[in-house]
This record gives sequence, C-alpha cells and structure tokens, in this order.
Amino acid sequence: MKTWFSILYCVVWPFFNLFHPCKAFGRENIPEGAAILCPNHTRMSDPFFVVFAMGLKEKPRVMAKAELMSIPVIGWLLKKAGIFAVERGKSDVGAVKEAIKCLREGDKLLLFPEGTRHKDGTMDESGKTGAAMFSVRTGTPLVPVYIPAEKKWFRRTPVVFGEPFLPQVEGRKGSSEEYRTIAKELMGRIAALEAQTR
Repeated sequence: MKTWFSILYCVVWPFFNLFHPCKAFGRENIPEGAAILCPNHTRMSDPFFVVFAMGLKEKPRVMAKAELMSIPVIGWLLKKAGIFAVERGKSDVGAVKEAIKCLREGDKLLLFPEGTRHKDGTMDESGKTGAAMFSVRTGTPLVPVYIPAEKKWFRRTPVVFGEPFLPQVEGRKGSSEEYRTIAKELMGRIAALEAQTR
C-alpha cells in the first residue's frame, strides 16, 4: 500500500508542482504517529495540496467520496495507494471501521470535516462530527489545516498546518453534543489559520 502511494506520489507530483506548486507553513505541527488532518474544502484538488505539502515522508490514508473510487482504473489505483471510500449522507460502518483501524495502527488520516466543498471559500462553522468521533474513540490528535479557495496557476498556494489538539470529553466515548462542540472548535481553528496566508 505504501509502495503504491510512493509510486503515485512520484508520478503525479512533478506535473502538479509545475502547474500548482504549494508552500507549506507549520509542517512542524504535524505530530509523529497517528493524527487526523482536517482541511477546509473548496476544490477537488485539495487532497493533492495537503499530501504534497506534507512531503513524501508522510503517507496519510485518505477518506474520499465513494463516487471517486468507482472511476475505472483511477479508483483501482487510489485503493492501492490506501485511499478508501465513504458513502456521504449515510451511516457508512465500513468506512468508520477502516478509519479507526488505520488510526489505531499509527497511520495518519486525511479527511475533510465539512463533508463537501464550498467553492466560494466560506466554511461550515459547525462541520461534521466524524473527525471528532475518530479522535475521541482512538485518542488521536486533530490537526487543523487551511487551504485558500483561490489557487492561481503557476503560483504557490499556501497550505497551513495548525497546532494539533486532543479533545477532552466526559465519558470514554463522548456524546453527540460533545462531538458537535469539538467539530465547531475544529472549524474555528481552521478558519483562524487564514491569517497566516496574508
């Protein structure tokens, strides 16, 4: 899986970097071991910006929408590279188990807490609760990530990694209300990172 990730990285990166180079800020905030990378989402290219900003040393698992994984050849290659599908708008038990499994094995997980794209750059202030649940259930820190909506051709796009934080809850698993509170805090932390791109 990690071999396929490296192969695809080395094949795609030169072309992507030529047209849409990125510049990482705060990469030192990415912790060793398991972590949940949580960027805002404005374009389909956002996963590439985050992965390439992290560098080849890091090989995150990526949770992607199921429609993407059903594309012939491309879906097969993505699966080989460790990307797995989630059925949006449904209770996808398989995707939840896969996410928790990869975190418990010490891998990094990249997912978009808003659950969908906001092309105008606005953010869902509350976000979805999936990242919060994965964090609480596995004791894994959340890392807010900010990517600007405007991505100019041949110009470096900043990707800002914020400080990781580990949510605290009353019980062992946390409640739905606590997850919503964590999700809102996470989105606030992502939005605050915009100032570092000015």
